[in-house]
Amino acid sequence: MIDTLFRKRTDNIYLQFFRYIFVGGTAFVVDFFFLYFFSDICGIYYLISAVLSFIISVLVNYIMSTRWVFNQDNIDNKVLEFNLFILISSIGLVFTEILLYFFTDICGLYYLISKVISAAIVLFWNFIARRVMFYGKNFL
Repeated sequence: MIDTLFRKRTDNIYLQFFRYIFVGGTAFVVDFFFLYFFSDICGIYYLISAVLSFIISVLVNYIMSTRWVFNQDNIDNKVLEFNLFILISSIGLVFTEILLYFFTDICGLYYLISKVISAAIVLFWNFIARRVMFYGKNFL
């Protein structure tokens, strides 16, 4: 069971989603830490900090997603692969920025709480887009 969940290559959407949650959780911790660091420690406006933390966390997500979640370590054109990954992630960043602004500036939530809510919503966009558009697999 552990071997199937964590080691074997798979195209099973449920196993991939489980792995993606794990990878996304790791990338989220990196993103959340740097968002806090840039905003509260360095004094950078939270929406700018969100972009900076995104850049760092997307690299973590890229490496883990391509090799472990979607089993794509054999793609020949790594530049194209990375650019497509960045494109999908950047759309997710736009969603995140809009949601952060909405929850923080309109609803009055603390920006780190807004980040948690935004991340939960954008997670589904990122998974579906990467699975369907980037890796050419069916949604189900």
